[in-house]
Amino acid sequence: MPINVLVVDDSNFFQHRLKEIINAHSELNVVGVAANGREAVDMAQSLKPDVITMDYEMPVMDGVSAVRQIMAQRPVPILMFSSMTYEGARTTLDALDAGATDFMPKNFAEVSRDSAALKKKLHDRLLQIARPQRLARSATPAASFKAPPAPERKISLKGRVNLLVIGASTGGPVALADVLTKLPANFPVPIVLVQHMPENFTKAFADRLNRQCKIEVREAVDGDQLRPGLALLAPGGKQLMVEKRGMGCVRVLPGDSRVNYKPSVDITFGSAANTYDKHVLGVVLTGMGSDGCEGARLLKRKGSAIWSQDQASCVIYGMPMAVAREKLTDRVLPLNEIGSALAREL
Repeated sequence: MPINVLVVDDSNFFQHRLKEIINAHSELNVVGVAANGREAVDMAQSLKPDVITMDYEMPVMDGVSAVRQIMAQRPVPILMFSSMTYEGARTTLDALDAGATDFMPKNFAEVSRDSAALKKKLHDRLLQIARPQRLARSATPAASFKAPPAPERKISLKGRVNLLVIGASTGGPVALADVLTKLPANFPVPIVLVQHMPENFTKAFADRLNRQCKIEVREAVDGDQLRPGLALLAPGGKQLMVEKRGMGCVRVLPGDSRVNYKPSVDITFGSAANTYDKHVLGVVLTGMGSDGCEGARLLKRKGSAIWSQDQASCVIYGMPMAVAREKLTDRVLPLNEIGSALAREL
């Protein structure tokens, strides 16, 4: 049974191309096209799609308002299309706060030239965010998705953690905000954040977190010193590594085309393991794929601790599942408990 998609865009060109691209996959089927946010709200109710693609700037009702209304009436995975600008990033973050699941850059050139890479990325993204929702709605036992058992190892962290590194992907912007807003201004451990996000988005995201949090949050710059009460966010399109110069600092390096994720949680976790030995706490939050698993393995070999988000509170239980499946997780926590646990135990 195909996954039904509602396309929302005010451009006739994008409506046509998105419908064509989405329907090219045997598991996806466009059931409707809406030209503005108001139509999207009505069609989401009447057509009951499994997933929605949503433009951000439209007449009658904008994309963020439409997301908010749809999620209030009948929650459904929503993939936002965003411009690759600072303002576009801010709007996208508003949409994620309103309940959108994930986002993709709206690239006219890629859509126009029938890019194979764009087709694959869009197909994969829609299938990934729609499938867990469909499984959750299914009443059949065969459709249930069980997390692998992860034995919980309570390790006292007071005085032994010199660096906190948190990695996330899909659902991460909202999850990171939930965790970091619960930390006090005098949080005693430096923090490094790795969120899968394109260039231009991470600056807007760091600025947003800085306004929301008691700690200071900013996009990392090469050579930034690590210090308590400061969280440095890895820039999109680049890699962030940790070095032990002075009290510790970060290196921001160009993204390598051989690495899928830029930034990569594995690379940052791995450098933290090499630099801080057993004195790291790595936290793996919601996200597709398994980035962070190999880095977590390196941290565990050095004697560091790993926490992960539980399945029930994840938007996509991919990255946390990977570390749990490999029995690398010391504690599995629901999202709403992670920030308070960090504040209490560190």
